Amino acid sequence: MAEVPLPARFEVIAVPDGRPRTKPRALNVALPLARGELLVVYDAEDVPDPGQLRLAAEIFARAPARTACLQGRLVIDNAEDSWIARCFAIEYAGLFDVLNPALAQWRLPMPLGGTSMHVRTEVLRKLHGWDARNVTEDADLGMRLACAGYEVGDLPSATIEEAPNNLPAWLHQRVRWMKGFLQTTVTYGRRPAETCRQLGRLDALCAVTLLPGAVASALVYPIFLVWAGADFLLQEIPAAPEPWPNLPLAVAITLFLAGSAALVLPAALGCIRRGWWDLLWFVPGMLLYFALVSVAAWLAVIEFVRAPSRWNKTEHGLSRTSRSGLLRPRRPAA
Repeated sequence: MAEVPLPARFEVIAVPDGRPRTKPRALNVALPLARGELLVVYDAEDVPDPGQLRLAAEIFARAPARTACLQGRLVIDNAEDSWIARCFAIEYAGLFDVLNPALAQWRLPMPLGGTSMHVRTEVLRKLHGWDARNVTEDADLGMRLACAGYEVGDLPSATIEEAPNNLPAWLHQRVRWMKGFLQTTVTYGRRPAETCRQLGRLDALCAVTLLPGAVASALVYPIFLVWAGADFLLQEIPAAPEPWPNLPLAVAITLFLAGSAALVLPAALGCIRRGWWDLLWFVPGMLLYFALVSVAAWLAVIEFVRAPSRWNKTEHGLSRTSRSGLLRPRRPAA
């Protein structure tokens, strides 16, 4: 990074060699040097909206002191690279344009995005920065803010990002995310009663759903998907002449359809809000994509036991397309 010519307003901080070799450790090294009232984290490959910093400062100025953080909206820009990149883009649209704004509106905890995360510097220092050993430091910080009584607001400003465009790179990244969810679950699950008291019942239920719930549901997703598909599609569905004997089966079918809708409807709504009408056709394919998330979850469980603090880096600069034209697609070799 020191070889990249940067304007004089930038300062490059070299992180001393040591363990763990993680992003949150690097952030903790730089935190004491932050001079502003507000702090933002950007990944090097990001392309934030030019007015994002000003908009964040304006929202913070109007927001109450308990609003300690604003999460920007991450937008995947290389969706045409591959099927996996397209599904990633759809997934992010559902998360950052639908789910996170709803959680912010309802004042519920949310795992942060790790980038385009704007926070009050004083609050971050009061919480002692990031957990250097957590490989999904954004999820941990979101929980820590919630436990301390702070809220995360929505920042309606886009930051262009590049998605992994091949399965090995995507799997490498997703295993790290799932492992970090497990780490965060263990950290705050050591004293469940105290965590529940700090969060409150509704916030605790939300946190359980978003962190251990996300991993647990991913682990069992393909099992129940195949089981339900075999029962509903390959076997004859019995129907009794009386309504009450049919109730268990009706409840099972309702839950199956509702669960499937919960997976795809936020993604579809996110595509609509982004104006990605061409990607709506691929939303049903998310049911297969989530089976890949299950593979990542199982690998994360193994890695959580064998190498809990290992940071799986994501290689960038490999995109071949850019919907907005803001990314610089890699040119094929001559």
